[in-house]
Amino acid sequence: MEPQGGGPEDEKHERDEGAFPDWFVESFADYWQSMGSSRIEGRIAAHLMVSDATEGVSAEELAEAAGASRGSVSTYTRSLVARGFVRLVRRPDDRAHYYVMDEDVWAGFLDKEQTYLRSQSELAARALARTTPGGPAHERIRNMRDYLNWLLEVQQLPAAWRRHKAERDAGGS
Repeated sequence: MEPQGGGPEDEKHERDEGAFPDWFVESFADYWQSMGSSRIEGRIAAHLMVSDATEGVSAEELAEAAGASRGSVSTYTRSLVARGFVRLVRRPDDRAHYYVMDEDVWAGFLDKEQTYLRSQSELAARALARTTPGGPAHERIRNMRDYLNWLLEVQQLPAAWRRHKAERDAGGS
């Protein structure tokens, strides 16, 4: 499914403060689903992104906001927590689960990506020693190792993002 949007109706919703959360949640869910993930999971992530609840949003509130069952919310929030999109938080004397999205969740992905690239490169290096030189598996794994190492060399995204944010924040936008 190709995400939709960008028309005059979307522009109206983008400017209408009251309609913004609903518009954003549905637009984000469209993109999330177009990438092969669950629309409900996309709604949950988007709802947490636009939520002003600093102490977290309850699973019950997420179920209502996403139009989903508590069971679905439980499944998708576990997935979002595992992938680093959201955090589970507790309140004193409250057994309910609450979820928050960090202010700069995206920077965390860059850090995790670097860790992933390093570990996969190390795996490829170990695997390469166990393959027959010149064979198809050897070439595929050699390309894997070299590609991952190349990405690690040229893609200094975490540091570049921190610099970009510092410049942006110094400019006040």
